[in-house]
Amino acid sequence: MIRTIGITKDQKLIKDFPLEDIHKNEFEWYWVDFNCPTDEEELLLDSFFHFHPLAIEDCLMRLQRPKLDFYDDFHFFVIQRMNEELTAEEVNIFVSNKFIVTFHKNVAPEIDRVQMMLEKQPKNWERGTVYLTYQVIDKIVDNYFPLVYKIEDHLNTLEDELTYQSNPNAMKIVFEFRSDLLDLRRTILPMRDLLYRILNSYRFSLNKSERAYFGDIYDHLLKLTEMIESNRELTADMRDSYMAMSSTRMNGIMMTLTIVSTIFIPLTFIAGVYGMNFDHMPELHGKYSYFIVLGIMIFIALFMLAIFKLKGWFNLFKT
Repeated sequence: MIRTIGITKDQKLIKDFPLEDIHKNEFEWYWVDFNCPTDEEELLLDSFFHFHPLAIEDCLMRLQRPKLDFYDDFHFFVIQRMNEELTAEEVNIFVSNKFIVTFHKNVAPEIDRVQMMLEKQPKNWERGTVYLTYQVIDKIVDNYFPLVYKIEDHLNTLEDELTYQSNPNAMKIVFEFRSDLLDLRRTILPMRDLLYRILNSYRFSLNKSERAYFGDIYDHLLKLTEMIESNRELTADMRDSYMAMSSTRMNGIMMTLTIVSTIFIPLTFIAGVYGMNFDHMPELHGKYSYFIVLGIMIFIALFMLAIFKLKGWFNLFKT
């Protein structure tokens, strides 16, 4: 579907006009949005607008890296939005002083919000296509924040409950969040680099006011980058804590097995000695031999437990 909005030279808004009327009306500037275009509509990028073949190729190819390319009569942006499933979706923008053309193969609610803003705020019409480009990029970047906040809240809740230290399923959730953060990082870092290039490019000329607007987006991306890195560090700390707790539990188990094995080694030796079927073993014929040997075995076990307690081995079970 192709949506059109035009601002005439006498500051009137005309909406949903045919593409053929672009050259008939004397527009100050116009906006054409390719919203989930069909194959036939995609051809208009070349047949009607005559954009550069490389820019058209970037539009039609799957998920390009965010970037800014300069051509003779327009600038070309590749930016990425994130949906609720944290899947990156590409939004392409062709912009000049006369027009802005947006192209996206998926539904982009941010574009809809900008169009609504444009219709309700006539004072922004005179700001032109660069301001509209700012609005599109700003809405896309603002949409990153709820996604990051959602992950951050889940991680903080999980950390406060401390259930991840003894729950293998909780650790699985932590690794899933870490993977989500990596997906966000793959999109946000290139977007940050793109905004840095916009602010420092002499070919994409910005006045003082426009520079302030794009600088605000850049600040937002810096904040998002810090939040992602902070949450990644939190997941690493939770992973290390889980590994440490697992190691402590394993040490406790090994200590238990060691104590039990150490106690039963001499007892097994005694039982093995008197389990041999030799004829000349005088102790076997004593009236109280069984009780004496049993008492010796109990004494050895208690003596070894006392030694272990003096050495502090049992304190390990309290950690």
